[in-house]
Amino acid sequence: MELSLVLRNIPKINEKFYETAQKRLDNLTKPQGSLGRLEEFARRIVAITENLMPELDKKAIFTFAGDHGVADEGVSAFPKEVTTQMVFNFLNGGAGINVLARHAGADVVVVDIGVAHDFVNPPSPLPTGQAGPFGKGGMGGFVSQKIVMGTKNMRKGPAMMRDEAMRCINVGMELADEYANKGYKIFGTGDMGIANTTPSSAIAAVLTDRLVSEVTGKGTGITDDALKHKIKVIEDSIALNKPDSKDPLDVLSKVGGAEIGGIAGLVIGAAANRIPVIIDGFISTAGALIAYAIEPKTKDYMFAAHNSVEIGHKAILEKIGLRPILDLNLRLGEGTGAALAMLIIEAGLKIYREMATFGEAGVSNKD
Repeated sequence: MELSLVLRNIPKINEKFYETAQKRLDNLTKPQGSLGRLEEFARRIVAITENLMPELDKKAIFTFAGDHGVADEGVSAFPKEVTTQMVFNFLNGGAGINVLARHAGADVVVVDIGVAHDFVNPPSPLPTGQAGPFGKGGMGGFVSQKIVMGTKNMRKGPAMMRDEAMRCINVGMELADEYANKGYKIFGTGDMGIANTTPSSAIAAVLTDRLVSEVTGKGTGITDDALKHKIKVIEDSIALNKPDSKDPLDVLSKVGGAEIGGIAGLVIGAAANRIPVIIDGFISTAGALIAYAIEPKTKDYMFAAHNSVEIGHKAILEKIGLRPILDLNLRLGEGTGAALAMLIIEAGLKIYREMATFGEAGVSNKD
């Protein structure tokens, strides 16, 4: 897909839809504004979709998976083989994202965009609602769009070639188109990749213009000494590769990751299709920051699922201008926060659609 053409297709939000939705919200049987951010969510869904009575009847969470060469630097508490093992866990329906997606009524689409493993015969995902070893499935499919067999070690050179980074973005944009054409109404983002908080912190430092130490946390739970080492690895990587903060594709290629690029592309593609997209935690928000740096209009289509305990997450949310929906001390990734936030957003829309107006209920409104 041609990025410039997709960007031109991202429409500016029509403020009249906000106003029309607000009029209905104000006429529901409640004091004006009394349902707080639930009203905000409904108003935004109406404006994004340009539909005065939208439904979120088909939902998908895309969990992009990729490995990272920088894992060789000892920046994670887990070995990189866990990425592959967790992809199989997703496909068997046994991961946290499967459980919460089932609860939210969303399909999980697992995307191999950069795992250092050849999934020749991955297990067939369980159809939605079918019983498996971990309960009912919530799978929407397994997508093999491998761009790299893991990124290279960014402490020794660029994580990816510029062309590879662009192809990762294309994967996300193409998936957004495909699932929009299948009738999906809302997307969530998720990630899997051992050591991927390291490139996410590097992206955060470069694009928010903050010190690496201000945006780097313990990821999978490393020690204080390991955190100091992780910060040094990121500082060395930025110093060596010199990513250009004015060129988000350069940043993605030099200190990013394949799954981060895929998420960026999904956000861009969602905006071009007028589909709201819920951004999960730190890694997903690093991808959203790449999308925002490429085209700021994408912000209007994003919902920030939650406030991660990763310290760099808040810096990215502030840079984009997003306010998180939940604050639950989450740090798992996978799309788990997006699944939970999906329920809250849908609750707001149900209030908008199903609550009676003063006239319908025969309730007197104030003068």
